[in-house]
Amino acid sequence: MSKEAQVTEEQKQQEKTQTEWAAENTGGASNSADDTSEAAASDEWGHQGKVQEAPREAGVEESGPTETAEPTAAAPETPNASPEEFMAMEALVQANQAFTIQLEELKSQYARLAADFDNFRKRTQKEKLELEAQAKCATIRELLTVVDNFERAKEQIKPQNDGEMNLHKSYLSVYKQMVESLKRIGVSAMYPKGEEFDPNFHEAVMREPTREYAEGIVTDEFRRGYMLGDRVLRHAMVKVAAAPEDDDEEAIASETPDSPQE
Repeated sequence: MSKEAQVTEEQKQQEKTQTEWAAENTGGASNSADDTSEAAASDEWGHQGKVQEAPREAGVEESGPTETAEPTAAAPETPNASPEEFMAMEALVQANQAFTIQLEELKSQYARLAADFDNFRKRTQKEKLELEAQAKCATIRELLTVVDNFERAKEQIKPQNDGEMNLHKSYLSVYKQMVESLKRIGVSAMYPKGEEFDPNFHEAVMREPTREYAEGIVTDEFRRGYMLGDRVLRHAMVKVAAAPEDDDEEAIASETPDSPQE
């Protein structure tokens, strides 16, 4: 055999060896892949069988193919509170109720205090006005005697010459100024003559029988009375009319029967 033929024979032998080795490796790989797929399939079927058999082991009855399960309403979820949390909530509720009661009591107390303070303020204001009026009345009463003297002088003094007339005018101007000042502070004079006697404003010092006035009417004034607003500063001294004595005698005579004629 030649050298070239020997080389060609060796190359063919090597190629055959490589082909057989590749075939053997390919068959083993396919066998191992088949084994792996079979193992995976067995695991999958086994897992599915377990899943299907799980409800049977838990005691759940399977419904028939014609029966349909009705939907059930979901139960309300209730918080699972521990005893300590429940006691804490109860304490908060009781504290809230106590605070509410305390708030209502404080509101009522505040309302009473506000009413008491308002009454105190009104009473204090009234007492203050009363004290001011009393002090003013006491002061004005002392000045009324001066006004009386001015009025007596005006009625009694009759100026005879120019000098006396000047003096007369000067004290009359002072008298007028005093009267105007008293009017500005609310003092007013009474003019009871011709009015019906009223003991709230008049002081009767004399009764005079007369036919000119009806009984109980003021006929004359001895001392003028004054008022401060609606308060009496000084009662007026007056003379009051009484029934005439002639009427009494005539009434007695009319009541006496006539003596029989002989």
